[in-house]
Amino acid sequence: MSYVLIRHQVADYAKWKRGVRAAAAWRKASGEVSFQVFRSSTDPNDLTVVCRWASAARMRKFVESAELRERMQQVGVINKPEIQFFSQADDLSVA
Repeated sequence: MSYVLIRHQVADYAKWKRGVRAAAAWRKASGEVSFQVFRSSTDPNDLTVVCRWASAARMRKFVESAELRERMQQVGVINKPEIQFFSQADDLSVA
């Protein structure tokens, strides 16, 4: 599996969340498998997002798209996102 980690600031978490939910079908059709959000304990508008994708190529195409940049602006992302790509190495969870 392929993963992308995106860290960014938003102006208003509630507005951002509504926009992300509204884009769920578009994200899924683009190949996204899961979407998790983490909020900073000191700033609720400081977000880290981890998404899992079935295909690294589809993930990169989506993340690098003009449409994503446009949608991020519309939902209130206020800084240049930090983006990192990963592939899963191992699952060391305790069963």
